[in-house]
Amino acid sequence: MNKVMSSKSIIALYVIPSLLLVLALIYLPIVLTGYYGLMKWDGVGKMSIIGLHNYTTLLHDELFWNSAKHSFLLALFSTLSLLVYLLVALVLSSQIRGANIFRKVYLIPMLLSSVAIAQLWLKIFHPTNGVLNHLLSSLGVKSTPEWLSDPSIALYAIFIPILWQYAGFYILIYYAALKNVPASLIESARIDGASPWRMAWSIRIPLISEVLKVTVVLAVVGSLKYFDLIYVMTGGGPNGASEVMASYMYKKAFKEYDFGYASAIGFFLLLICLVMTWLIRKLTASKDNIQYS
Repeated sequence: MNKVMSSKSIIALYVIPSLLLVLALIYLPIVLTGYYGLMKWDGVGKMSIIGLHNYTTLLHDELFWNSAKHSFLLALFSTLSLLVYLLVALVLSSQIRGANIFRKVYLIPMLLSSVAIAQLWLKIFHPTNGVLNHLLSSLGVKSTPEWLSDPSIALYAIFIPILWQYAGFYILIYYAALKNVPASLIESARIDGASPWRMAWSIRIPLISEVLKVTVVLAVVGSLKYFDLIYVMTGGGPNGASEVMASYMYKKAFKEYDFGYASAIGFFLLLICLVMTWLIRKLTASKDNIQYS
């Protein structure tokens, strides 16, 4: 076996099919997206080269930058929500009774499709028959809000089901990381008189710092390219109040049939995600590599 695997031709035989698949499914579409961004194209007819016109138009498109602001707001809220998910994971990993049941309950939203979640929260946010407004009315609120029709609150209202949808995913990641922290370290700290808060802050959280960095990248990049639930619930409305970059790109492509401009938006969105990933990794870089055995 060692003789076979030391042969470069055998190694190439194993690697090349996977490499071709990655090139075909990932890198080729990226290159084509950037190329289509140089075209004026309705998605069906003949393409005509217009150079960087789509990209320069994008830089001065107020609607796009408004949708970009909404995407970055979602990224901010998603990042802040990680603190809540981490706190829940810390509690669940502290050997409390019923922790296994709670882990399964938190994971349920991840098992539902985005369309099902959207329909569920549309019922919850319904201005007259919704559960939320009924609850507010029972508490004495006379003028209940129209959650998805009021431009001032529609965006923030739609953040709630998005953060709820992915809560179980991040809680499970943190829970798994925390359970891998050696019990001997926790026991030693407990014997030394450390409080649960001190053990969490000084031992458990530092030891899962690499996992925290990965989840921040996932939350930010995932938020910047988020689309499905927002499109089903509001379609980017009212009047663009909940429009995000991905939904704006979709409208340009499949409603206005401007595939060239939509491709430019998609390629620009890719660049933003790459820059944000690099920036997060740069800001969270640490010379001290904490390890445990």
